[in-house]
Amino acid sequence: MTYVCIWRCVMVPPGPRIPSLAQTAWFMRDPMSALETWHRRYGPIFTVRFFGFPPEVYVATAELAEQVFRTDAGGGRAGAARRDFLEPLVGRHSVLTLDGDDWAGHRKTLTPPLRARQVAGYHDEIAAIAAEKIAGWPLGEPFTLRDRMQEITLEIILRLVFGIRDAARLDRLRALLPELIEAGGSMTVAMLPARLREPAGRVPFLPYARFLRLRATVDAILYDEIARRRREPEGTDVLSRLLEAGLGDEEARDELITLLIAGHETTATGLAWAFERLLRLPHMLRRLPDDEVYLDAVIKEVLRVRPVVYEAPRLIDAPLRLGGYEIPAGWYAGPFIPLVHHDAAAFPSPEEFRPERFLDGQQSRAWMPFGGGRRFCVGAQLALLEMRVIIREVLHRLELVAPDPVPEARRLANVTLAPARLTRVIARAHSPARTP
Repeated sequence: MTYVCIWRCVMVPPGPRIPSLAQTAWFMRDPMSALETWHRRYGPIFTVRFFGFPPEVYVATAELAEQVFRTDAGGGRAGAARRDFLEPLVGRHSVLTLDGDDWAGHRKTLTPPLRARQVAGYHDEIAAIAAEKIAGWPLGEPFTLRDRMQEITLEIILRLVFGIRDAARLDRLRALLPELIEAGGSMTVAMLPARLREPAGRVPFLPYARFLRLRATVDAILYDEIARRRREPEGTDVLSRLLEAGLGDEEARDELITLLIAGHETTATGLAWAFERLLRLPHMLRRLPDDEVYLDAVIKEVLRVRPVVYEAPRLIDAPLRLGGYEIPAGWYAGPFIPLVHHDAAAFPSPEEFRPERFLDGQQSRAWMPFGGGRRFCVGAQLALLEMRVIIREVLHRLELVAPDPVPEARRLANVTLAPARLTRVIARAHSPARTP
């Protein structure tokens, strides 16, 4: 095995020797190919160098991931690790980018309205929104399911989280928010080093400048809505509850955008993967509409074999002993989630799509589609409810088939791993004999 020696001959994990710019380009083009290649070459812990950022140590086993997550108690900062990539989009007051007492305060504020018991009250509204959108899907011709799922999940966020009722404002945000997420989550923006952002923002035709213009337009609408809601308190949506809890305007804005990201694109992509997998496993698909326990297990298995979020890094504050190496302070460390989800020690026969592994009521700590440690995603229960309700609505109303039986590969879409063709499907009405 190759060893790398730095100051005082501390052994840090090996990694590719190609220039950091080349490593970045390979990752942006095909992250699964890059990380799987480096995993095979260097083992379960290896170092990647992205251009303009500190080195990042990836781990590929559940045991090593758990060691990284323990730094949440001291020695590692999840907020600081995400800040470099996400702060331009979600802001400096987001639960994603905060650490310490500030993070704990925001987490405490966000948790009550997003507990499983509370979000269960959204069931009927989610079903109604899904039914409304599904009714407009084309029949008999191929379309990309992920785009249609994004329309549903965006509407859920706008109505149930943002709580916006004004028709004109809803129309503007329906158009603007997907553009903002697309621009802010693109690799050309997310991977732009902090020192280059200000000059890039001054060049009108560059992607970062376009992102700033979109952000300013959306922020103007959101701040106006926040001001109106302070004057006229109403509703039981999440925004109303955040304002009642005392969040300031900028804090409320940042958490709204955070929940938009957590509950919109990622959930839609998880739904797209669910159908991409299940349309190639028809015996499982037929069992789903009326078996809620099995549906829940299927969703968890989908998120195991095709996690949407691919990493959960920490910025290391003090040298960290990890897998026989020492990670220097100032580096990133974290699991590459698709590799951890294929760790045979945690998930026997990891290549098999086997929902039964989640039917015994046990949930491995190695299952981390929503992150791990203290920083487990606060919106996880809402996302899981959306997936259960929307999958049932689709199956009760339509029959979907895949026009191409070949499974879709994974590709980087903004900061998520999405089906390469965004789950191409053909929808058909149920035949009278099979109508649920």
